[in-house]
Amino acid sequence: MIRRAWRPLLRRPGGVFGLVVVAALVLAGVVSLWWTPFDPQATDPGQAWLLPLRGGHLLGTDRIGHDQFSQLLAGARETLVAAVASAAVATVVGLVLALLAVLTPRWVGAGVVQLIDLLVAFPVLLLAMVLAAVYGSSLTTVVAAIGIGFGVAVARVARAELTAALGSDYVLAARAGGARTGRIVRRHLLPTLAPTLIVQLSLVMALAVLAEAALTYLGYGSSPSSPSWGGMLHEQQAYLAARPLLVIWPGLAVALTVLGFNLLGDALRDATDPRLVTTR
Repeated sequence: MIRRAWRPLLRRPGGVFGLVVVAALVLAGVVSLWWTPFDPQATDPGQAWLLPLRGGHLLGTDRIGHDQFSQLLAGARETLVAAVASAAVATVVGLVLALLAVLTPRWVGAGVVQLIDLLVAFPVLLLAMVLAAVYGSSLTTVVAAIGIGFGVAVARVARAELTAALGSDYVLAARAGGARTGRIVRRHLLPTLAPTLIVQLSLVMALAVLAEAALTYLGYGSSPSSPSWGGMLHEQQAYLAARPLLVIWPGLAVALTVLGFNLLGDALRDATDPRLVTTR
């Protein structure tokens, strides 16, 4: 399905832009594993407050000499891990809850629906703060909170799609032919759900980027020893009036990444949904 979606995707300017942004994020995260222009955590008071392109520092330095470009590269790694891991957790949580809601006996399904409605009302950031207070601030805590919180939202959307698919003619025909539940899920339900899941997971990744940055900014996210875009915003907030560029770089990185994930998800939805492809 994804292979067939490449050409329609590349014909959409928003999809191309989103693909370029996400590819740049992946490239920055992978490259930072082996190389950055300077050590992201190294300090050099003699090189403090340098403007961009001064002293070999592409984006300048902060008050203690951190190279801002190196920190952005290293922060991309944290952002990429948070986005992908959160989407993976949300997928598992969402699919399990949705399948339980539509495939189990009615009284069990009703209980699952009530649980979904209850958890949807619980703010994700508050859940992350509670988990951080119990287990300590870490990227793992952030991923768990984001994945569970947004996984419940995915479950609500997936349940509606699965309920409609279960009443379709092809699923009824499969059941009449003696197909087992597992086969129906693999051959009929999950393919039908794929376009919706793509959009939902792109939203999860975009929101995960925002949530990770916000939680780290508030002190509930990644460890201070791990460079992150939210940590950069937190460190530079006191110097916003004097050195606004130090806040603009990580803020722009977060905004572009969120926009990229959203546009790529919308384009993939349009390119993989047969109902939309056939009408174009």
